[in-house]
Amino acid sequence: MNFLELIGDHTVQVVVLGSMMVGAVSGALGCFAYLRGQSLVGDVVSHSALLGIVLAFWLFYLITGQSSRSLLLLMPGALIAGLASLMLTRKLGTASRLKEDASLGVMLAIFFGTGMMLLRYLQRSRPPIPGRAGLDQYLFGMAAAMNTADIWMIGVVGTASIMVMMLAWSRLKIITFDPQFAMGMGLRANLHEVILLTLVVLGIIIGLQIAGVVLMVSLLVAPAAAARQWTHSLGKMVWLATAIGGISAAMGGFISAAGKSLPTGPVIVLIVTAIFLGSLIVAPRRGLLSRWRQGDIHVT
Repeated sequence: MNFLELIGDHTVQVVVLGSMMVGAVSGALGCFAYLRGQSLVGDVVSHSALLGIVLAFWLFYLITGQSSRSLLLLMPGALIAGLASLMLTRKLGTASRLKEDASLGVMLAIFFGTGMMLLRYLQRSRPPIPGRAGLDQYLFGMAAAMNTADIWMIGVVGTASIMVMMLAWSRLKIITFDPQFAMGMGLRANLHEVILLTLVVLGIIIGLQIAGVVLMVSLLVAPAAAARQWTHSLGKMVWLATAIGGISAAMGGFISAAGKSLPTGPVIVLIVTAIFLGSLIVAPRRGLLSRWRQGDIHVT
């Protein structure tokens, strides 16, 4: 299939458009997680979502007698599981005085381990449940399985998330950089904390079919980390991370479609990682080359 045929292919268009939207949204929302030092939060949420996906699939089958792997149906389960893992992390840290990273690690193990156990149980259950075999695609993603309904869902949820971020921009900015100052101003810090975490969770969940629970955290963090090398402004960083995430994901989707046997998620992650490494080296002021020329880095 030549270049023009690839562009005109409906499946390729769906994969590229869906990947681009996911990359743009996750890149923008990932800036807040990156600046707050909560990159591990994305890892916990993405892995915890597997439990919600499996439970939503199973519950729908028990109620209706039918099976469905529609992202619109499974996303509420993933959202609940992702938020639950974060809320339980806070409770565990408060009750046991564990550090946040230790609490996050515990929740990741519990939710992901339970999700894998239930996934294997469903896959081996008798009589077999129709559509159960396709659930494991959420581990590493299966962009080729996307359809027009998934595109609409990603577009609506992604647009709503970005709009909420823009409406609450000034308060989210204060909470990100100085939560103590936000509390002193009388801002409802806990409410905006929940809003911010919910936005990050949504940014992760809409990309699970593209990158899967294992690789989605890279699509959340890497564009933000790359954008941070080029600017000190949060606004510019968000726009740049949006562009990096969207372009990288679109390129990955197209290359995987052209290569046929290439998985979309890993290709996207490789591209965005290459952009991050390039930014880390050549970015002005913060780049390794610039710091070496200024004498901040000494080669011995």
